[in-house]
Amino acid sequence: MSMTEFREQDITGARFERVSLRGATFTQVFLNDARMRAVDLTGAQIRGALFHQSRLRGVELGDVEISGELQNVVVNGVDIAPLVDAELNRRMPERARMRPEDSDGFRAAWAILERLWEGTVARARTLPEAALHRSVDDEWSFIQTLRHLNFASAAWVGRMILGNAAPWHPLDLPWDEAPGWDGIPWDREARPLLDEVLTVRHERQAMVRHVMESLTDEQLAAEVTRTEPGWPQVENFLFKECLRIVLNEEWEHRLYAERDLTALEKGD
Repeated sequence: MSMTEFREQDITGARFERVSLRGATFTQVFLNDARMRAVDLTGAQIRGALFHQSRLRGVELGDVEISGELQNVVVNGVDIAPLVDAELNRRMPERARMRPEDSDGFRAAWAILERLWEGTVARARTLPEAALHRSVDDEWSFIQTLRHLNFASAAWVGRMILGNAAPWHPLDLPWDEAPGWDGIPWDREARPLLDEVLTVRHERQAMVRHVMESLTDEQLAAEVTRTEPGWPQVENFLFKECLRIVLNEEWEHRLYAERDLTALEKGD
């Protein structure tokens, strides 16, 4: 059976009834305001999706894994987001310090992250270099994860806070669903040595550390604007939120890295 491909088409309002889409691939597809009834999503793999203002009624969820940002997620009348947040903080007390409010809190959070990442990198060095390029469950490899964190620091500190319109290194890696921009590197298939990536990583960590060292509460309350071509391109964005994004990226991606290193150590 030949495979049908739909590319660069607008079929807004299309109706699918008694149609099989088993094994179909959807990439950068807009399903805003879609209506789904009696849909079988067994075995579906969904990554980089937005579910804002979605409503699921009469669904069956079993053996389901959800990893992402939860806010106002109501299950059977209960907002589970605060419950999940509290449980994660109980398991990892340092996680609660990744949402600081003052300059001392930001400095402490960054020191925690640098310490934790030092241990994660040391763990990664015990594996063969080739393993650090391996994907586990279609996620980024360890080296790709470091490249993405380099990109995040460059974007939210180098560009937004320090004002460098193009702070990029050729090995920087945006997120997979990013739209792509002229002048911003995006070579997902590059296979640099770990030490090559760590050289950039140490420079970016030092850049963030320098900002944290001189940080004041007045700065945190200020706003930053970047209108030059590229990304991020936003106006009146809170200085504090730029740093919080970096903290969140560093925290979450280290957890992903640790999870995948465990699989690699087991030979999975």
